[in-house]
Amino acid sequence: MDTTAQHRCSWATTEAMAHYHDTEWGVPAHDDQHLFEMLVLEGAQAGLSWSTILNKREGYRALFAGFDIDKVARFTEDDVARIVVDARIVRNRAKIESAILNARAIQRIQAEHGSFGAFVWSFVGNTPIDTPRDSYHHAPASTAESDALSRALKQYGCKFIGTTICYAFMQATGMVNDHEADCLARTAKKPARKAAAKAPRKTAPKAAK
Repeated sequence: MDTTAQHRCSWATTEAMAHYHDTEWGVPAHDDQHLFEMLVLEGAQAGLSWSTILNKREGYRALFAGFDIDKVARFTEDDVARIVVDARIVRNRAKIESAILNARAIQRIQAEHGSFGAFVWSFVGNTPIDTPRDSYHHAPASTAESDALSRALKQYGCKFIGTTICYAFMQATGMVNDHEADCLARTAKKPARKAAAKAPRKTAPKAAK
């Protein structure tokens, strides 16, 4: 179907942003590796534009082991030193260190809940919150659900995970459908991402409090 003349959400202003909008943003995602990727990228965006992060996405994938949670969780201070000088990503030490801490926190969540996807989706009752809007600019910066998710993730030791970042994460992964009411994404069919086939962990370390 030719969608070139159809309406997109007003934030999709470049070719890269339009592709991301059409194929990924708002599509329900349950795969832990992808969810970890979006958590890292949304945290990296803090204070910056999404376009900047999107343009550096391949750099993040290269430097963070394809967002393999277990591999990133094993990163050391030497890895931080290696990554922080690489111009392919945003060279912010606190954000880099938070990605490693978040990988370790996700391991704890997986151990207790079976998967990171099952955990985060429980905050929306396992069903996307559908909020068609006249304009994307009417979307809130946070909601009660993102407040609750932020608090829960912080209890497990996550960093750079305030409620505004959590809401952007929920939008990106389809937990919230904030596409504008007349957006082509509401009529174009896109398959949901498949859940990871990774087995739950057998031992459960205690959650950080």
